[in-house]
Amino acid sequence: MNRKIFFDEYRKTLDPDKSISIQEVKDIDLFLSFYERDIAMYSVSQWAYVFATVYHETGATFHPVREAPKASENWRKMNFRYYPHYGRGYAQLTWEKNYDKYSKKLNIDLVNNPDMTMIPEVAWYILVDGFRTGIFTGKKISDYINDKEKDYRNARRCINGTDRMDLIANYAKEFERILELSN
Repeated sequence: MNRKIFFDEYRKTLDPDKSISIQEVKDIDLFLSFYERDIAMYSVSQWAYVFATVYHETGATFHPVREAPKASENWRKMNFRYYPHYGRGYAQLTWEKNYDKYSKKLNIDLVNNPDMTMIPEVAWYILVDGFRTGIFTGKKISDYINDKEKDYRNARRCINGTDRMDLIANYAKEFERILELSN
């Protein structure tokens, strides 16, 4: 992958302030390293949707985040019915049952240590495995993006129903263009 092309194109069309901070470069660079390592897992179109989801879910930081990032932990405790298993990571893993599923898959105790989902390598595994297996909603990325169709809009159903599906579909189209140019 030509990272210079990736970053140049990203900066032009997707970087919200057109000025990537050093931390953003580090986070995106780590994300690209995971992508390069696991590139054979998905097609370019599927990867484009993965990138678009992370772009959206992390607020364009490509850094694992907590649900309601500006809220205090006390606020989360009082307002989230699934506390302490609220959304964390690249794709906002929620609910104790999902933390338990990934505890078993990764052989680490995420139920009692939910903040471990903020570790980039852990967040990455949850992200790509969730898309591949459909563990989040019962829908897999291959249900919507495959050799016969490229339904970026309905691919949102893999992660979180239909919220912001058009917005994320547009991000996916742009990431597909960037990935094709930089690969």
